[in-house]
Amino acid sequence: MVLVDGLGVDALRARAGHARRLVAALGSKDVITAGFPTTTASAITTLTTGRLPGAHGIVGYAVADPDRDRVVNQLTGWDEVQDPSTWQRVPTLFQRAIAEGLDAVAIGPERYRDSGFSQAALRGARYLAGKSVEDRVARASEWLRSGVRGIAYLYIPELDVAAHAHGWESTEWTSALETADAALASLAAALGPRGGMLVTADHGVLDVPAHSHVLVDEHPGLLDGVRHIAGEPRCLQLRLEPDADLREVVERWRDSEGARAWVSTRDEVIESGWFGPVDAVTAQRMGDVFVAARKAVAYYDGRTAGASRRMVGQHGSASPAELRVPLLRFGAFER
Repeated sequence: MVLVDGLGVDALRARAGHARRLVAALGSKDVITAGFPTTTASAITTLTTGRLPGAHGIVGYAVADPDRDRVVNQLTGWDEVQDPSTWQRVPTLFQRAIAEGLDAVAIGPERYRDSGFSQAALRGARYLAGKSVEDRVARASEWLRSGVRGIAYLYIPELDVAAHAHGWESTEWTSALETADAALASLAAALGPRGGMLVTADHGVLDVPAHSHVLVDEHPGLLDGVRHIAGEPRCLQLRLEPDADLREVVERWRDSEGARAWVSTRDEVIESGWFGPVDAVTAQRMGDVFVAARKAVAYYDGRTAGASRRMVGQHGSASPAELRVPLLRFGAFER
């Protein structure tokens, strides 16, 4: 299983000439919908557990830690008091594979080997590191040649990194796509008669220019009653003060942002089924109010945003560009 972070179908088709091997495998039935929210922490955990966020508990990029009255970044904010083995609440597919007598490996950059998120989402897998895309594909090829029966997960973050820094329409993103396409073409050729490869993504991406940033602290009243801002710029999760009036907060946000965002309460989001079945523990990690961008905008608190406002490529909400991702089949998985 190859996960190309941020490879949305819309962007892939728009740059078809730069990814001929991937595009050749993309038919009308090879498009799936990424889970909500369209953010890496939630989506990768859904992929590696087979469960939706309501079950595994990774409900956003930054989420509430209700026991400590704080917001925790689910990719980089793990610390000694947030235990990955219990915060992520279900077994991984790697653990299930090992229980069945299969091998299970995860292949990614060295810097992610011992991260809290890897311990949560890749639990049970042997970690094999490679600096470049080509290095990681070489590790996957070595694993295939070993002849062991099992599953391997290969992570390619370079497109998402380029999109955040420069936008998906940039030459940097296109170059990263070309590199991934060439490397995966070589991996597909190395599969052999019993190997199969699936290529997918955790989310797509759209470019949001700086003039489309909405600074919520500059809109009178929007932050009244808001204790914490979690989520991410295209899908805020607002945690309210204990004495705040939920209905009033929702009405203020809908009056201000209803033309360019979906504004929903936590109960409405749970009832929608976006997160799958949600129990009481997971519900407490979710925002009281969700603000999911419909237009090409991103929401920031200008008092604390800092360097994050330099991001060009964005994701997290439910636009087609963010939701539509490929599921490409190679080798034994080809129809």
